[in-house]
Amino acid sequence: MGKLRGAAKSISKHKASYLFMTPYLIIFAVFTLAPVLIAIGYSLTQFNILEPPKLIWLENYKNLFISDPLFIKAIKNTALLSTITGPVSFLICLMLAWFLNDFPPRLRAFLTLLFYSPTLANVFFVWQLIFSGDSYGLINAYLLKTGIISQPVLWLTDPKTLVGVLIFILLWASLGTSFLVLIAGFQNVDTSLYEAGAVDGIKNRWQELWFITLPYMRPQLMFAAVMSITGSFGIGTTIDILCGTPSTNFMAWTIMNHLNDYGGTRMEMGYACAIATVLFVIMLSVNMFIQKLIRKVGD
Repeated sequence: MGKLRGAAKSISKHKASYLFMTPYLIIFAVFTLAPVLIAIGYSLTQFNILEPPKLIWLENYKNLFISDPLFIKAIKNTALLSTITGPVSFLICLMLAWFLNDFPPRLRAFLTLLFYSPTLANVFFVWQLIFSGDSYGLINAYLLKTGIISQPVLWLTDPKTLVGVLIFILLWASLGTSFLVLIAGFQNVDTSLYEAGAVDGIKNRWQELWFITLPYMRPQLMFAAVMSITGSFGIGTTIDILCGTPSTNFMAWTIMNHLNDYGGTRMEMGYACAIATVLFVIMLSVNMFIQKLIRKVGD
């Protein structure tokens, strides 16, 4: 009761603030919170859209982790791809933004556009051309011409090369919103802090970055890390475009592929909602872990 009274007093005291927040809270509740709760509810049912949902409680989750080896493989593949592409993507964005920050404004703007522009369009079809498995693919054509290989390499279907090529493409395509946010964050750092830091004993650029710049940029770091790392768990459509559905021996089969298969193809919506709920819990847990890490920056 004490907490409720405290909340009521806070709302009464800051009526104007809560009034301005109301439109966002309504939109968030309708388009984010409600769908999540509905999906969790459907995950406890057997539901194929054509018939009314039938309550089966935790049967879908039991089948996922005990009777569905493909889902376990999807978890492993998702963990591999997200562990590599998520943190590495974030570090690439951070280091590149830090590097470009010292360039003159016009050159920095041009280079920022140069690195960011590929994410504005769906250029994965270009990568299909580059890594095409026939002799007309750009990589294969060059390697055949120079005599490095004697027959075309099936880059996106051969289990030996599929995952490596996919990771390379995903890292290349990662310079998106996180990159722009970090560029903006570096631009907003108060330069007088560096002078104060020099007086306090900071001797090089790396110390400036760790003890001054990054702590000052915690909001941007948090946003960029969440976008890069948790977003990497949602990889699915890109794999379908590059490697087909399914990929060879399910080498690149992710949780999103599994979700799309059951929700979009088989129309087993109860099972698909269970998959989505598991993915939501994983992403939420990773998000909380990221927040703890970011709070320690500069300590």
